[in-house]
Amino acid sequence: MEKLSPLVPVFISGNMGRASLPPLSLVLLWCLLSALSAFPFGPVLDLDITPRTTVFASGLLDCNRFSGLTVNYSTLLLEDEAGKLYVGSREALYALDSSNISTARNNLSIDWAASAEQKRQCMNKGRDNQTECYNHVRFLGRYNETHLYTCGTHAFRPRCAYIDAELFKFVRFEEGREKCPYDPAKGYTALLTDGEMYSASQYEFRSSPDIRRNFPFPTLKTEDAPTRWLIEADFVGSALLRESSNSSVGDDDKIYFFFTERNPEELPYSSQTRVARVARVCKGDIGGQRTLQRKWTSFLKARLVCSIPEYQLHFNVLRSVFVLESQNVHDTVFYAVFGLEWKNVKASAVCRYSLRDVRAAFEGPYMETQDSKLGVYTGKVPEPRPGSCITDQHRALLINTSRDLPDSILNFARRHPLMATEIQPSGGRPLLFKRSIDYTKIAVHQVPALDGQTYNMLFIGTDEGWLHKAVEIGSSVHIIEELQLFEKPHPVVNMVMSPAQRSVYVSGASGVVQVPVSVCRRYTSCHECLFTRDPLCAWDGNTCAEVTSYTDRSNLTQDVQRGSRGCENRTGDGMVSHRTRSVMEGDDVLLQCELRSNLATPRWTFNGQNLFGYGLDSGYRIGTDGLLIIGTQSKQSGHYRCYAVENDVWVPVRSYVIRVQAVPPPSPHLPTDPTALPESLFTTTVATTRGPTSEPSELSQLSPLVPLPAGPEFQTYRNMEAMYISLVAVLGGLCLVLTVVLLYVSFCARGARKARKYSQPRLSLTTDAERKATSNVELKTISSHCNGRVEGRGRGAAANEDGSFLQIVPGEGQSTPKKEPPPPAPPLPSPPPLPTSEYTNGLSATLPSVLRKMNGNSYVLLRQADTETTSPLYHSFTEELNRILEKRKHTQLDTQPDESSV
Repeated sequence: MEKLSPLVPVFISGNMGRASLPPLSLVLLWCLLSALSAFPFGPVLDLDITPRTTVFASGLLDCNRFSGLTVNYSTLLLEDEAGKLYVGSREALYALDSSNISTARNNLSIDWAASAEQKRQCMNKGRDNQTECYNHVRFLGRYNETHLYTCGTHAFRPRCAYIDAELFKFVRFEEGREKCPYDPAKGYTALLTDGEMYSASQYEFRSSPDIRRNFPFPTLKTEDAPTRWLIEADFVGSALLRESSNSSVGDDDKIYFFFTERNPEELPYSSQTRVARVARVCKGDIGGQRTLQRKWTSFLKARLVCSIPEYQLHFNVLRSVFVLESQNVHDTVFYAVFGLEWKNVKASAVCRYSLRDVRAAFEGPYMETQDSKLGVYTGKVPEPRPGSCITDQHRALLINTSRDLPDSILNFARRHPLMATEIQPSGGRPLLFKRSIDYTKIAVHQVPALDGQTYNMLFIGTDEGWLHKAVEIGSSVHIIEELQLFEKPHPVVNMVMSPAQRSVYVSGASGVVQVPVSVCRRYTSCHECLFTRDPLCAWDGNTCAEVTSYTDRSNLTQDVQRGSRGCENRTGDGMVSHRTRSVMEGDDVLLQCELRSNLATPRWTFNGQNLFGYGLDSGYRIGTDGLLIIGTQSKQSGHYRCYAVENDVWVPVRSYVIRVQAVPPPSPHLPTDPTALPESLFTTTVATTRGPTSEPSELSQLSPLVPLPAGPEFQTYRNMEAMYISLVAVLGGLCLVLTVVLLYVSFCARGARKARKYSQPRLSLTTDAERKATSNVELKTISSHCNGRVEGRGRGAAANEDGSFLQIVPGEGQSTPKKEPPPPAPPLPSPPPLPTSEYTNGLSATLPSVLRKMNGNSYVLLRQADTETTSPLYHSFTEELNRILEKRKHTQLDTQPDESSV
């Protein structure tokens, strides 16, 4: 895992790194950075969980997709019993078949666009006509048995409407200013229950945030003066809990709202400028008689804490909440997704809270403002307790509704909306922490397993369109897999769970995806099936299948707790594929071993013994993709096995048999006198090394000019310095003589043929016969391919220092009038063909016209041109040149000369 230290410079570049900070703030910042520098160590390692399996969009199985003609599919309403999924997007609503949202024949739609006049007025208000001046559907709920209710921004003039659910058509419109925000980007939450609508948002762009009961009468809202109950609140969710059904004290039902607001505690050097909150109101609240008229009399709020105390890492921004209700309402738990305040740092946490702890906080001490500062209220709390719902205790005091509450109780409630007790997560720390990821939405599903326990499965959406599927095991979380739902990254906006369809519906800007809660057949072996630790999957002896598809589950194997017990612990090769490779001594060999699990660790054995390849002189390097044998030796011949070790179980993956062949001695049949060798056997070898300490491979042991025998194996030669110097001297003399002869012949030919003139012979490349002009030489860089072959068609190349190669390609020269290209130098005959060899070191090579890259060195061989001319060793220079010049009278220049003939 990466260290968190790379986050530090990004953090400094944010608001915390301004030069205007006082010295004390710099001290606090230094303390925070010191804590972050030790971040990767300690218990936090257990929180940053790596998903076991990564599945890209192209590998998704059994997923259904829906995308209409609009964008921004932000609102979802699932009715499992009716088999309907209602979707609200920008200027459209859809009714989809929940069993398969891709089925077009069962899908209905309603267009709901703002008028052109309304959009024009929106632009006149200074709004963005690309995003804001549309009708964004923000709410969609069930109003009664026959109708739905929906609200939209309607180009900054909110409207609401009733929909006939059976016909899926509008039946009536009404004003939505008090029920829906103007801005589509504002935080918003709402719910409809028992014919009553509750919503929370910043409704108008100049108003303060508010929690309201919209209908029926009387409508209620929060207080704004003298004590502001909500400070720049950003709402993310709400839920109704019917606490009165099983309550011994007879409390009324309550509605909970979750949001993030500005921290009212004015701490000069605090980095916590925002805090996460949960607020509650009583469903039976109807406001006060004189004090708090049409205002909530039961509004209370408390802080939700999600942090890692030992590292002073606080997650203050609330992004999503899921309420998991239990048969006993008091056992209800809340799952919340948090983020950091630092906008340039991506990190997320998931914390779990119990309703019992939330109730305890609302029954604890109050906070009050003392000298412009918040402090714990230590005075006497009036009776009955302010902010509580009307119970039998109140009725015994002849207080039957909130309007009967005395003004002293209401005044205390107005000035003390905040509770002093902070709500800590279960276990005192997050269930899950993820770096470099911003979680945006969460849904939870309870699943019974074969061990008799019920596990909570978490489905968490990210800001880049991925879905993390996880299971809560005790106090920790195991991420089973991460799924890429959208190829083009964009945030997951909404998510609903369907137990009946066994699906999760995920929406984003581009559409809606129906994802099955489990795809067990993705895992093809017993170990893979158990390693997933998915409560929905089990091994039946042949396949990994869903548990719910079996009535008799006695033969199924599953291990959610450990993910290791139940399969035969095989350490042999079994069905593993075997490969045999022969390599030359001194070569590097890469033995690949791809692991399907991100949690698995590769382990290698050599002839049955564990192989540790981390030392500098071990001769081995073990990576996540395979084993690299460096400079193979004969003692490294043998049997190599790769195992994937996960949950302390060794599973064989690959098996290799390596045979190292020794380099044969020099052939005694080759002449030792270089002058006795025909020129057709000479081949030029160009080589570069990455540094003075680079180890040469078998090709680097060849001298720059060395005869290659036409045998089954190429030979290596050493100590050729004297031969090299001799050959250079001989060739230099031949070139000088050849130049003189060509000058003489050219002078004579100029006098004999006035119509045709030849310029002074020089080394040149001809690009095109039609140009009839000399060409410049252009060097082009060619990158080596992964299999060792040079990309491009040119054969003449030189190795560059960075591992690329320079190719001589035709350039565009300037034409010289009344001059024709000179004849090329007499080409040398091509050498005899060399055999094609296969060196199984992970790279294949075909000599001599391909690149080989070994031990960090790169080589390229330049093969001479294949011509039909006789070797100049058997003719005099004069006769050979006369023959060439005579041939040029009747032959045009070659349109595609062999560049390597130079």
